[in-house]
Amino acid sequence: MPFPAVEPLASELLDLDDGTQLYWEESGNPAGKPIIWLHGGPGSGLGGGGYRRRPDPAVWRIIGIDQRGCGRSRPVVGAPEFDLAALTTERLIRDIEAVREHLGIEQWLVAGGSWGSTLALAYALAHPDRVSAIVLIAVTTTSRAEVSWISESVGRIFPREWEAFELASGRRPGQRLVDAYVERLADPDPAVREAAALAWCTWEDVHMSLAPGPLSPLREEDPAFRLTFATQVTWFWSHSGFLGERGILDRIGEIAHLPAVLIHGRLDVSGPLATAWELHRAWPGSQLIVIEGEGHGGESMAEEQERAYASFARS
Repeated sequence: MPFPAVEPLASELLDLDDGTQLYWEESGNPAGKPIIWLHGGPGSGLGGGGYRRRPDPAVWRIIGIDQRGCGRSRPVVGAPEFDLAALTTERLIRDIEAVREHLGIEQWLVAGGSWGSTLALAYALAHPDRVSAIVLIAVTTTSRAEVSWISESVGRIFPREWEAFELASGRRPGQRLVDAYVERLADPDPAVREAAALAWCTWEDVHMSLAPGPLSPLREEDPAFRLTFATQVTWFWSHSGFLGERGILDRIGEIAHLPAVLIHGRLDVSGPLATAWELHRAWPGSQLIVIEGEGHGGESMAEEQERAYASFARS
């Protein structure tokens, strides 16, 4: 079972060098081993703080951030002063480093889920000396091939829903579907943007998992959240996470010395197991745990996440 819910001991909007204010929060043991959680999306934010229930709060100094442009960070995507062109993975990595330096942390365990696993890997590649270990769930690297699969090829499994998704994109002949959504989500007409965000979130709800059990539908979130989420997802995906066509997959040898646990659901149709498998095979320091009956998340995956944290707490 997860640990009892704990509230943040401290939180703040950190002023960054470009005028952005980044939200961070800290819970658990202030003298404990540091861990940072990188949320998915991109653009989903920390949400209700469920990530705090997985590390033992008596052992870990638990840090969470709302990545720039979403959650409680300011400004959010869609605000007149927000510069989407400046939203890159390199900038997010700099933000993480700003939080680490602000909190005086020398080294921390880096954990993330879904998009957060891509960001965790990118951060580790940029700052391997700042990473003690890595724990990832629903493993992704946001390569061009993964983006193509999740936005187009997986439509072979959900043809009716994908047809509606494609129609809503208004894409031109030969245009990638994800690029068409980037354009519609930047349209000057708010109604066009809202319709595109709803269509995108509806499609995400479709492909998120083949596993049974309820998920929290994105399409039922408020319009402001849907717009922030869809805009960030399509922006990062259209640029392959700003990491190159294969990016992380071709550079994993640079952090192969770091210990890592990769947790992935066999039924994760939006992010097939092949990516986690390829990473694991090229990463001697990694352990791959495959959950047979779950998809892009689930209780068994969370239990393995807790075990991974506990194993690194003892090291």
